[in-house]
Amino acid sequence: MIPRGRSGYYGLVGPGLTEGVDEEKLTTNALWEAVTGKSGTQTWYESVHITCRSPESEAARLAENERVYALRRERAEKAKTEPATEAQVKYLTTLVEKVGQERFDAEFAEVVKGRDIAPRAPRQRCATAAKRLTKARARKLITALAGHD
Repeated sequence: MIPRGRSGYYGLVGPGLTEGVDEEKLTTNALWEAVTGKSGTQTWYESVHITCRSPESEAARLAENERVYALRRERAEKAKTEPATEAQVKYLTTLVEKVGQERFDAEFAEVVKGRDIAPRAPRQRCATAAKRLTKARARKLITALAGHD
């Protein structure tokens, strides 16, 4: 058992320590007793989350994660190459009016640093520069500008 703040414990249970234990009725007290051999002092009941780390369980967990997050990863990869949308460019233009061109230039340079996108030229309009961004870079710039209002 490892203390977790003031409100509870994390339990580390090795092989064979929960054999014969009804996992539906496993409480913190029961887990404490199984690990230490002493009865627990908890007067209320709190369910304990069981995580099985067997190779079969891990393979099932990884397969479920792949199923759930595969579409999200695919969209994120596409966003790195697709151009910024009209809505993103329009919103960035609106943000420039709020935060000013100097701030836009600083954040734009930070967002495109290390990419094949050049910083905004001195006489180039902000909207024109924003059209050169990818969806992912535009999202980062929007977050940087909107997050510091």
